[in-house]
Amino acid sequence: MSSGVYGGDEVGALVFDPGYGSFKAGYAGEDAPKTDIPSHVCSLLDSSETMDVDFSLTNSKKKYYVGSNFINVPRKDVEIENFLNDGMIEDWDIFENFLNLIYKQNIVSQPEDHPVLMSESSWNDNLHREKLTEIMFEKYNIPAFFLIKSAVLSAFANGRPTALVFDSGVSQTSAVPVFDGYVLQNSIVRIPHGSKFVSKLCKDYFEENQIDIIPSYMVGSKEQTKDKEKPIWKIKTNIPEVKSSWHNFQVDQVVEDFQASVLQILDEPFNKEAVDGVPPTLYEFPNGYNQQFYDERYTIPEVLFNPKFNSKYSNELSMSYADVLIKSVTLSDVDIMPALYGSVVISGGNTLLTGFNDRLL
Repeated sequence: MSSGVYGGDEVGALVFDPGYGSFKAGYAGEDAPKTDIPSHVCSLLDSSETMDVDFSLTNSKKKYYVGSNFINVPRKDVEIENFLNDGMIEDWDIFENFLNLIYKQNIVSQPEDHPVLMSESSWNDNLHREKLTEIMFEKYNIPAFFLIKSAVLSAFANGRPTALVFDSGVSQTSAVPVFDGYVLQNSIVRIPHGSKFVSKLCKDYFEENQIDIIPSYMVGSKEQTKDKEKPIWKIKTNIPEVKSSWHNFQVDQVVEDFQASVLQILDEPFNKEAVDGVPPTLYEFPNGYNQQFYDERYTIPEVLFNPKFNSKYSNELSMSYADVLIKSVTLSDVDIMPALYGSVVISGGNTLLTGFNDRLL
């Protein structure tokens, strides 16, 4: 759907793209979203307390606080929540409050003035689709609504009506064949491993090597130390007693930054001789601990493409990322296999690891 003529009138159609990492929204036809809000929210039991936050959303039981400024500030009794699970909307109350926020603060317009196009996961079921459609028409009174598979959008964004869309996000990785703009449902292959699984690999490495992950909110001051020396830092005073979900969220952010800054994937199966001459990468953690990383940059994510590389994860990781791609093609009609192999579209934040595309293709 594009901004243009609808029912004889010029309108600005809205595009909503809810994801586990962020909720993007904007006008169709524009180059970039009008807003990109973290999909995680802070929640606490409703009270009369007033807080200086980006935006508060209230229902009968909880208050939700939305925005990157608030979710990174330690607050007592605050939990971190997300409205998505397995790529589908699980908490409808949080989702509706996100829409309220977007219409009020970002679009600054009445819902009935704009048709809406919304992305959905390729495996979204009819029950979720019906409930979402009911909410959009009955609660928001929008004039028109269209749900489209995210894989189709990825294919069209690259000018390909037929493509094999490989998407690796936060919680899962999938290969979705798209033929003439339609998803081939029976050929979808997905595994529950995305960037969260890579974070787990990193955390296991840190634990084995006795590297403590201290989030930034806990660090009051620190001193410069040499490579692998014990960090010298002081804990910040007057930190409120935070919930474990919020603390773990902050730890995950440190690990995700490590992933993006340090990890790399070789374009062939790991070979120590091939990386011996490669300069190390220095990374400093929030508490001042710093270390040069050598082979670890490659060995940590190697199991994504070679599950047998580390027997510890061989049972947990049922198939490699390349196997996911190949299996999806083999489940498709033999006549379109060449077209799928010749038009692979890669999307998702986990694919931004250095060397990911070269190894997969």
